[in-house]
Amino acid sequence: MKKLVIVTLLGLLPVLSWASSGHTQLDHIDIDLNNKASLQRGFKYFANYCFSCHGAAYSRFSRVGADLGISSDLLKQEFIFTRDEIGKRNKPGALMTVAMPHRYATSSFGTVPPDLSLVVRSRSADWVYTYLRSFYLDASRPLGVNNIVFPNVGMPHVLWELQGWQAKAEHSAAVAETADAHEAAPASSEEGNQVVTHGNGLYLAVPGELSGFEYNAVVYDIVNFMTYLSEPGQQKRKLIGFWVMGFLGIFFILAYLLKKEFWKDVH
Repeated sequence: MKKLVIVTLLGLLPVLSWASSGHTQLDHIDIDLNNKASLQRGFKYFANYCFSCHGAAYSRFSRVGADLGISSDLLKQEFIFTRDEIGKRNKPGALMTVAMPHRYATSSFGTVPPDLSLVVRSRSADWVYTYLRSFYLDASRPLGVNNIVFPNVGMPHVLWELQGWQAKAEHSAAVAETADAHEAAPASSEEGNQVVTHGNGLYLAVPGELSGFEYNAVVYDIVNFMTYLSEPGQQKRKLIGFWVMGFLGIFFILAYLLKKEFWKDVH
C-alpha cells in the first residue's frame, strides 16, 4: 500500500508542478479543426512569422497542404521559404524545418528556438493563445519586451506590427521612453488605453495595424493551425473511433443473441 501511494504521488508531480508554475490567468480558446479557412490563414501567418526562427520538423509541407486543401504550386509560392543543406529551396515533400541555421540562432539568442510541432500538446491551446497576446514593453530585457505568461522570455514580439506594443500599468512612467525606442508614439487617453488581453494588467500603449479584435482573430487562426499541427490525424482518428464504437455496439448485440441461442437449452 505504501509503495502504491509513493507511485501515485510521483505520477502527480508533473501535474502539481504545472499547477504551481504560475498564477497567470489563461484565456480559453475554442478550437475548430473543421474550419479549413482558419487553418489556411493560420498556416499563412505561421509561415510568415514563425518559420524564421522555429521549425515544425514532425510535419511535411505536402501533408499539411493536402489536409488543408492547398496545392503544391501555391505551397511553393506562398508557404515554403526554407532551404536545404546545400541552399536549394525545399520541395513540398520536405520536412518543415527552421529557416535559421542553428549556429546563428545560438549566437543570437543563446539557444536554438524550440520546434513548435508539439507545443500545443505540451502547453495547451489556451496557454499558447494567451502567450501570443501577452507581450509587453520592458526596458530591462535585452530585446525590450517581456511576457506575462512566460516571464523573462528570450523571444521577441514578432507580431508587434499587428498588435502594437502593450505595457504594464506599473511601468507606465517608462512607456514613453521605450515607445520612442520602437519608433512609435503612445496611444492617447482618448483612444482608450484599455486592457486588451486577459485581465493581467496590460494596456495598449502603442497601437498596431490591427484592432484588438482583429489581432485576437489572427492569434486564434495561428493557434488553431498549431493545434492541427500537433496531431494532424486527430479528426480522422476521432471519425475512426466512432465507427469502431458503432461496430462494437452491433457486435455486442449479435454476440448476446448468439449466446442466448446457444445456451437456451441449458437453462
